[in-house]
Amino acid sequence: MANESEVVRPDPEPEEEGGPVKPFLEHLEDLRWVIIRCLVSLGVGMVVCMAGAKQVMAILQWPLERSGIHVRLDWLNPLGGVASMMKIALWGGITVALPFILYFIADYVVPALTRKERKYFRRALVVGAGLFLAGIVMCYFLVLPISLKGLAAFNEWLGIETQLWRAEDYISLVTMFMIGMGLSFEFPVVLLTLVRLGVIPHEWLVKGRRYFFVINLVVICFITPDFISSFFIIVPVQLLFEVCVLISRHWEREKLAAVELLPARPGPTSLRE
Repeated sequence: MANESEVVRPDPEPEEEGGPVKPFLEHLEDLRWVIIRCLVSLGVGMVVCMAGAKQVMAILQWPLERSGIHVRLDWLNPLGGVASMMKIALWGGITVALPFILYFIADYVVPALTRKERKYFRRALVVGAGLFLAGIVMCYFLVLPISLKGLAAFNEWLGIETQLWRAEDYISLVTMFMIGMGLSFEFPVVLLTLVRLGVIPHEWLVKGRRYFFVINLVVICFITPDFISSFFIIVPVQLLFEVCVLISRHWEREKLAAVELLPARPGPTSLRE
């Protein structure tokens, strides 16, 4: 009779499998609660931003003040303030609630992943949140003041005095610009996660470098208002892509080294022996 210490106990959660399997209706119930929690988080974030709309508006005007141009913002219709406050509440609420929304989604998705996928998923969430914040900060403190100054100079070059801007258009420009730059910084995280999971091979990144540059150039020039701001976004995004190529190359070398260290399988025994 085998000793109890020698009995091999099965791994309750193998590397290749996910968590416990639930019935379909239980998955729907869990998904329903995830949606409810995300909507509640978004609602709370919108209420917080609506309560501090005046302070948020002052924060959004700081890049204009730092640019040094003499432009006054004004409401050109009676509903301009209400419409702008709703935009501030919506986009500000999404930004405030985003960490909680990602947590709820991760809490729903992670149990179904393998251990390897969980590790990469958690790292992608942390790094992605940091890069999103870095993109917003870079846009707010560096890109926006330069871009606004360049736009005002271009208007004056056309012979149009830049003294009054619509506040609604300014708020839309600033918010969409910051969120767009934050999202553009997320692309390397998506690429590295797909490479680590084996969905995209390393060679695809190396061969597709020139195509990525063209796509990056077209998309960013389309969403940005001027060439100067496009330059300040294209350069860091392209550098992040090059970092992705270097990291994926390092992973490929580690994989090849691990394969070389594996012991060779013994061949069939010769009948002459």
